[in-house]
Amino acid sequence: MLKERFSIPLFPLKSLQSNISLAFTVLILAAIVLTSLVNYQVTVAAVEGNSKGYIKEIINQVNVNIQSYVDNMDNISLLALTNKDVKYYISDNSFISSEDRRMYEKQISDLFQAILYTRKDIASIMVFGYNGRFVSDRRITSLNPNTQLQDQEWYKMAKAAGGKSVLSAPHVQSLIENEYRWVVSLSRELKSTDGITAEGVFLVDLNLSVINDICNNINLGKKGYVFIVDNNGHIVYHPQQQLIESNLRTEQVADVLQTPSGQSFIVNNEEGKRIYSVQDTNFGWRIVGVAYTDELIASKSDLRNSIILYSLYGLVIPVLISIWLSHRLSMPIKVLQLDMKQVEKGNFNIQTEIRQMNEIGQLGRSFNLMVRRTKFLMEETIQNEENKRKSELLLLQSQINPHFLYNTLDSIVWMGEQKQHEEVVLMTSALAKMFRASITKDQELVPIRVEVEHITNYLLIQKMRYHDELHYVIDIDESIHGYKTLKILLQPFIENAIYHGIRNMYGMEDGMITIRGRPSGDHIVFEIEDNGHGMTTEQMDRLFFSKEGDTRSQGIGIRNVNERIKLYFGHEYGVQISSEIEEGTCITITIPKLD
Repeated sequence: MLKERFSIPLFPLKSLQSNISLAFTVLILAAIVLTSLVNYQVTVAAVEGNSKGYIKEIINQVNVNIQSYVDNMDNISLLALTNKDVKYYISDNSFISSEDRRMYEKQISDLFQAILYTRKDIASIMVFGYNGRFVSDRRITSLNPNTQLQDQEWYKMAKAAGGKSVLSAPHVQSLIENEYRWVVSLSRELKSTDGITAEGVFLVDLNLSVINDICNNINLGKKGYVFIVDNNGHIVYHPQQQLIESNLRTEQVADVLQTPSGQSFIVNNEEGKRIYSVQDTNFGWRIVGVAYTDELIASKSDLRNSIILYSLYGLVIPVLISIWLSHRLSMPIKVLQLDMKQVEKGNFNIQTEIRQMNEIGQLGRSFNLMVRRTKFLMEETIQNEENKRKSELLLLQSQINPHFLYNTLDSIVWMGEQKQHEEVVLMTSALAKMFRASITKDQELVPIRVEVEHITNYLLIQKMRYHDELHYVIDIDESIHGYKTLKILLQPFIENAIYHGIRNMYGMEDGMITIRGRPSGDHIVFEIEDNGHGMTTEQMDRLFFSKEGDTRSQGIGIRNVNERIKLYFGHEYGVQISSEIEEGTCITITIPKLD
């Protein structure tokens, strides 16, 4: 048994991470101080330019967050656009009764209420059909008689957009009687199923709480802030919006509208020197970040003194420390590299020396485990290949049942003597197709449709032999026909059902075999059910656990199929049998979905 070797280093440190952190911290600190001392004046002059880039990145992030928020709101409009109840309600279809109409209104209202329950930032959701119908998130809604729907700006914008979502400027929503809310409206014209005929307008009123939270969480200094305007110059959001609405404060809206997206401009007045960074959204808003330049850099004298102080300690010592640490850290890695080269040459008996249990030691331990595991898997693979070849041999033996072939040929001869030429042609053709499918050597996995054709031919032959003693139903879902399965998967179970369940019923009720196939999640499930005599627990065990040399056992084909399934697909797949005496037997086969 291989053992790992441990040795204690002369000067141990706690962890590899501590070593790397120490070396690079000292080197980076020294480099920063020395570089800053030489380039002090350049750094001070470049602060303003760097600040513009920083503000731009911040505003880009705000843009992404707000765009994501608006996209979520747009998805709500898509929900209404595709909801069959909404489409029917606003269409020209008439209702049988007022009760029928109220049922649709309740279903749509419940849908909108469910959305509002999870989104506290939505003030209301409404749909206005061009047929005069109206429904909202409330069961009982009274529209304001003094507000004309056609005169609303968001309504006009939605109709003009032709099915695209649009955002309005902030406004007081007065549609609902006795309610006046400050909102931004997202609206969209709803089309019929053909995508051409307009049938109504969908409206979501947003109370701006999410946008307020996004903008308030942005750090642009103590005095810096973010505000939003639309293309018409209306302020959508501002941290001091009430002062602006009251004309107690002004903002550089005109300059913002003239500045290209992604650019900045500087304003210097009695309020101080400020950088304005402008970014366009995809839905007609402009996001503006404002930062005060006096907050972007600390005192110049403090910066200079700090550089001088740290430079005194960062001239010679970092070089010596980095040389010592680099040598110490690289040695165990070189040892591990040499051991890896041995594995590359095929030596799987190698075990690397573990000097200490830091990160490198853990890496060496993982390497040792990997080598042992690889060696084990190689041996297991060889064993599995041997089992696979053995299973394929048993499959070949079970494919051609000489008794079945003899009885089929005997039936063909008998029908020929009876001048039943059509039956002779039909049985011979079915036998040829069946054996043609069984002798394809290159394809272990075949489409399920091929397997269905195989068992259809097999059952056709058996039906012509047993006549009214045998009935069968093949109920395989067509949706799984394109998936792959093992070749000759079902025939052994059908053969077992005929010879041990149906054939010996001796004039009792007619024998019935039902073959089903259906998808089940990521799996495919087959069932072969018969109404024959059934089996005892001992007989079922014999099907799976009979010895290979026991030629009297009729379960060699079933046991072989079960082993093939587990070998190809894994131990979670295979065959299950349930049976009751005088009731019948049901065999369930589970395989994965394979395209």
